[in-house]
Amino acid sequence: MHADDVEGGRRRWQERMRAAVEKGHVRDADFTTLSGLEVDPVYGPEPGVDDPRFERIGWPGEFPYTRGLHTTGYRGRSWTMRQFAGFGNAQQTNERYKMILRSGGGGLSVAFDMPTLMGRDSDDPRSIGEVGHCGVAIDSAADMEILFEGIPLGDVTTSMTISGPAVPIFCMYVVAAERQGVDPGVLNGTLQTDIFKEYIAQKEWLFGPEPHLRLIGDLMQYCVDNIADYKPLSVSGYHIREAGSTAAQELAFTLADGFGYVELGLSRGLDVDVFAPGLSFFFDAHIDFFEEIAKFRAARRIWARWMRDVYGATTERAQWLRFHTQTAGVSLTGQQPYNNVVRTAVEAMAAVLGGTNSLHTNALDEVLALPSEHAAEIALRTQQVINEETGAANVADPLGGSWYVEALTDRMEAEAEKTFERIRAMGERDTRWQSAYGPMTAGILRGIEDGWFMSEIADSAFEYQQKLEKGEKRIVGVNAHKDTVSGELDILRVSHEVEHEQRRVLAERRAGRDDSAVRGALATMVDVARTDGNMIPAMLEAARAEATLGEICDALRAEWGGYTEPARF
Repeated sequence: MHADDVEGGRRRWQERMRAAVEKGHVRDADFTTLSGLEVDPVYGPEPGVDDPRFERIGWPGEFPYTRGLHTTGYRGRSWTMRQFAGFGNAQQTNERYKMILRSGGGGLSVAFDMPTLMGRDSDDPRSIGEVGHCGVAIDSAADMEILFEGIPLGDVTTSMTISGPAVPIFCMYVVAAERQGVDPGVLNGTLQTDIFKEYIAQKEWLFGPEPHLRLIGDLMQYCVDNIADYKPLSVSGYHIREAGSTAAQELAFTLADGFGYVELGLSRGLDVDVFAPGLSFFFDAHIDFFEEIAKFRAARRIWARWMRDVYGATTERAQWLRFHTQTAGVSLTGQQPYNNVVRTAVEAMAAVLGGTNSLHTNALDEVLALPSEHAAEIALRTQQVINEETGAANVADPLGGSWYVEALTDRMEAEAEKTFERIRAMGERDTRWQSAYGPMTAGILRGIEDGWFMSEIADSAFEYQQKLEKGEKRIVGVNAHKDTVSGELDILRVSHEVEHEQRRVLAERRAGRDDSAVRGALATMVDVARTDGNMIPAMLEAARAEATLGEICDALRAEWGGYTEPARF
């Protein structure tokens, strides 16, 4: 880029920064080093210096957003410190949420137990032994009401990590807000909802892909019309990475899935500039520090360019890639678990230097069990130390212009583009979904059907495991530096009494509700499913009548059938 163009960008950034300061959009804080040296909000090439890379790097708050979405960086506002939590019943998890908020957490993130993730009630025979383990049990809107008791849903942003039964869980969340007296139109938060990554990596689906896409499209439309700030889709690369993918695969598969949902919205006749701001992303922050930073920077740049040049987005917000990050659960080790505090801090710093908008830090004991209250506090304090003590939040994209980081960012982008070409080529060979959705969606569906994504991830995971076993890749405490003086951890255990009590309460609720109202609401919901109508209003009525999650999902399973992954050898 010519020096004049670089200087033009600098002047535009300076003007935006001045405007932000005048509007009070910059925090009143000490932006100096520990030694008291003043630091600028952003750094770039020296005045008058040509930099051919700068068209791809740019300035914060300006297309292609490599250096961040906001002119002010974290001087404007820090990332949201959102701790992922859920265990036992709704009352126990509610107490943990209040502890997180008291400790300075800025938002909540709900972990659900396996029966809930699979759309099963706690008294379903297939739920035995799993209720309240690895997440909170939610059977109906009454549980959701208890989960957020004393937590004003109109003021606290809430993320919910669930995909298969995401839409009925969303409806229960809306009903819980109504019962608090909160206008649902002001709700703000994120629902994962991303069904593509379930077929690719996590395997928690209820139906075949097309019924799920029907529900997701209905939810997107409903939020556009009724809850403008709520984000109905968090496209998740986290689970793809945890399944064994490389960083480049996580980046490419996740953004491809995002493009698929853009095509879904367009196929519904929605305006891309209106619905695209409701899409957010969820990435893994793994242990290779600079690779992760490059991945995050490349993700913003790729998304902005594709949204503008391929899908016709004209507004900044529609071109922005907003993302939540969670430190890598798969990097944690049962051996020498206190090392996990160090790993999490390094991964969290990579997320911050990569410009994350929201962050969850894993607890040191999370590889062994649900986090204890003590470990959860350390995880939150890790973020607060980074924010308050390290100076990492003082400068926007402080690694911008680094030869290494910029080269890695370019390499990540190039690898992703190769993968997009392969996915679109798969779609072009299959006309079934091309006309209904678009070329990227068609390629994703074909790749799921053929097992291509799983095969790619499995190959990467196998290659890494081989290197680990040969000692080419080293993990402290596992295949290096194995001597230790640390002992066993005390871990959180969920009592089996939780399951017994949850089943008892569920039976009591069923006995006390209006069964005819439940049956009528479920029948209406199924009737709507047989039309082109939006299913969300009917599902909300079912949730208000205290239809259970299992009843709602079973009614749709009976209508749409289940899904069994094809056997592959």
